[in-house]
This record gives sequence, structure tokens and C-alpha cells, in this order.
Amino acid sequence: MIALLRGRPAGRLGSGIIIDVSGVGYLVTAAPALIESLLSEEEVTLQIATIVREDDISLYGFGSTEQREAFDILRGVKGVGPRLAIGILGQLNLSELVTALTNGDTAPLIRVSGVGKRLADRLCLELKNKIPAHFQAALSTTPSRPAPRDPLPLALAQLDYRKTEIDTAMSSPDVPGFDDAPIEVRLRAALRVLQKQ
Repeated sequence: MIALLRGRPAGRLGSGIIIDVSGVGYLVTAAPALIESLLSEEEVTLQIATIVREDDISLYGFGSTEQREAFDILRGVKGVGPRLAIGILGQLNLSELVTALTNGDTAPLIRVSGVGKRLADRLCLELKNKIPAHFQAALSTTPSRPAPRDPLPLALAQLDYRKTEIDTAMSSPDVPGFDDAPIEVRLRAALRVLQKQ
């Protein structure tokens, strides 16, 4: 069984990347974003999961041992084959996947192509208590992504409104929320609120 490959990226082929190891080209299926990042490198190291079937031997590549382990865990669920497991890991990073499974949150899973509501429910149900402890420990030391900043207060400040006025506009029910409308619509609504002051 091949568990690791170190070599030179030699191009794409279908949904995989060819890794030249001492003159032998190994075709490795991987997430598109990972393939893209590898193609510009001189030498790469990939963690490998080898899937052996009667008529085929396929290699699946990952940037870390945790991703490879997550791949194996996902494949333990009925209805999740290697390509779907790669698809899940390609669209959700490990932190997002573990959080979704731990909380029973099917929404991020359903956004993955090929995962429906029933399969998402099954993934959460079957894997909630199968997440290795070292996954949780690694994620607890990973800084969370900062929330996107709302541009509306800055736009109002650039129009010379004071902080108290900006706070009034931001707390008004007549001004749509950050996720509810484009900045132009929200700015016009805030200006209407402030003109009534």
C-alpha cells in the first residue's frame, strides 16, 4: 500500500495530478484547490490513501495526515465513496467538517455537490462520536476566521457623521442587516434615518 509520495508535479490528468517519483508518474486524485496549489511547486509531498478494487488501484492525495484520516472516516459511512469523500474535503476544511459533525449541523454538508439531506443526516448521526480526539485538540489551537467587517459604519464616518449618529443608524430597524442587503441599499436607508434626526 502506498501511504506517501514525494516527487515533482508533472501536470494534471482529469481530476488528478501526476506526481513524478524518480521517473515513475503516479496519478493521484485530489481536491481541485490542492492540485492547483501543487502545480507551481518544484517538489511536493502528499499523504496517500490507496484504494484497491478488483479491477483498479486508485491513489487519493492529501496535504495532511488528518485529512487522509478524515477521508477514511467519511468512507466508513454507507453511500460515501472515495470521490464523494474527496469532494466533501475539497469544499469543507477540516475545522468546518468537524464543527458540522459535532453540532449535527447538516447545512454545510448539504452545500457539497452529491450530498443530500438524508446523507447529511446520516453523516452527522454516524460520525458525531467518531471524531478522533486529536482532531479536536488541533482545531482548538487553530485561530478562527475573523468575521467580515461591516462597511456601513466606515461609509457613514467618511460622510462626517459622528459615532452617536452612526450608532443610531446601525441600531435602527429601518436599516437592513449586514447579510440582508447590498451596502448601497443599506447606506441609503441609514441616510434616510439620519435625515429624520
